[in-house]
Amino acid sequence: MATVVEEERFPGHPLLPYMLILPSVAVIAVFLVAPFLQSVQDSFFASTAFGTKTVYVGLRNYTRLFESSDFRNSALATLMFAGFVMVVGLSFSLAVAHLLNQKIRGQGVYQIALIWTYALSPAVAGAIWALMFAPATGIVPFVVAKFFGGYLLNWMTNGSLALLVVSAAATWKMLGYNIVFFLAGLQNIPQEYLDAARVDGAGPWRTFWDITFPMLSPTTTFLLFVNMIYAFFQVFGLIDIMTHGGPGDATNILIYKLYRDAFLYLNTGAASAQSCIVFVVISVAAVIQLHFATKKAIYAR
Repeated sequence: MATVVEEERFPGHPLLPYMLILPSVAVIAVFLVAPFLQSVQDSFFASTAFGTKTVYVGLRNYTRLFESSDFRNSALATLMFAGFVMVVGLSFSLAVAHLLNQKIRGQGVYQIALIWTYALSPAVAGAIWALMFAPATGIVPFVVAKFFGGYLLNWMTNGSLALLVVSAAATWKMLGYNIVFFLAGLQNIPQEYLDAARVDGAGPWRTFWDITFPMLSPTTTFLLFVNMIYAFFQVFGLIDIMTHGGPGDATNILIYKLYRDAFLYLNTGAASAQSCIVFVVISVAAVIQLHFATKKAIYAR
C-alpha cells in the first residue's frame, strides 16, 4: 500500500507560522488578557483610595453591587440604551440601505453622504448632538419652539428625554457602518430569486419578508453582535461629552458608572466587579444570540 506523504507548507521553517502570529498574540495577551485577569483579581479586594492598603473581601463587592439601587438603575438604563441602538438602529439602517440599493440618480452621492457618520469618533458625534440640542442655542430646540407654540425642549433637565437623545446620537454614529454591511448584503442577493417572486405574484412587502430579509440573516446576525458590543463598551466618549451620566444618573450606563467608580470615586474593587459582571453578561448574551441566530441564518446563495 502506497503511503501518502503530507507536503510541508513551510519547508525548512516549521516555526515560521508561529513567529508570524506572535506579535498579534502578544498584543492581545498584554492589553486584553492581562488587564482582564487583573480586574478579576481586584474584584475580590477592597483598597484605600491610593492603593496603599488592600484587603481581601471575597464576594462583598459583588453582593453590594446587586444590593445597590444605583447599579440596578444603571443596568436598566443600559438595557434600554442598547435595545434602542440594536432594534431601532438596525431597522432604520436596513430601510435606508434598501432605498440606496434602488436605481436612482446620484446613488453614489447618497451612499457616501450616509456612510460618513462612522468615520467620526464618539466624542465628536457627542459634541455635534450636544450642540444641536443645546437648550439655548441649538437648532433642534429652536425648531421645536418655532412649530410647537414656544415649547422649550430642555433635555438636560429631563432624564427620559436625555436617554432618548443619547440613544439617538449613538444610533446615528453607527448608521454608516450598518448601512455599508446591509447594502453589501442586499447587492449579494441573486436577482433571479427576486424576479421569481415577482413572477409568482409577490408584492414588494412580501418579497422583502420572504426573500430579501431571510437572505440577509448572516449580515443581520453579525450586525446584532457588533451593535451590542458597541452599545455596552464603545459609547463612553459620547456619554461623557453629552451628559456626564446625567441628569440625575438617567444616562449613567454601566460603562460610564464603571469609569466613575474607578477614577472619580477610586473604588477599584467595585469597578472591577462591575467589569466582570458586564463581561459575563455580554459573553452569555453573545453566545445565545449567535447560537439561535446562526441556526436560522441562510448562508446558501
